[in-house]
Amino acid sequence: MSQFANPAGDTAAGTVSYVQALLDVLGDRDPLEVAAEMPSALERAVAGVDEERLRRPERPGKWSVHEVIAHLADSELVFGYRLRRVLADDRPKLTGYDQDAWADRLSYRESRLEDSLALFTALRAGNLRLLRAATPEQLQRAGLHSERGEETVAHMLKLFAAHDLVHRRQIERIKAAVG
Repeated sequence: MSQFANPAGDTAAGTVSYVQALLDVLGDRDPLEVAAEMPSALERAVAGVDEERLRRPERPGKWSVHEVIAHLADSELVFGYRLRRVLADDRPKLTGYDQDAWADRLSYRESRLEDSLALFTALRAGNLRLLRAATPEQLQRAGLHSERGEETVAHMLKLFAAHDLVHRRQIERIKAAVG
């Protein structure tokens, strides 16, 4: 299993390992800059690639580029909700979710790529607006994640920027594997 797999209900040690792997990918890059790059990075990644290749997984049981982008749109929705909860509420509970169950039950395979890209781009713009306007004090506000424990807005942003980088690599790997 990939070091970036984060199964729902993973062990505490697995969760710590997952978080550290994400932070290592981000390194010292500015998470806001990484986050701001993602909409155009996704557009470039799919430009000129035919629909059949975008819908083909790299191997059975894995996601296609199309499904990764649907996942990113839903992840952006979840991040935006969590971000707003932490900025507006005092130490809110932040519930984890099973990304594979979402992919299956929310029919990522049948979704339209254009819809996923549009949703992702619109949500990212709204989330970036909030993050850029956040004060240093607001960046230190925290919520209680059901799997990872206390997380500040600043930490959530780092994880999310790293999540972008991991999925950008995944998309390139899938494209190479499907020809």
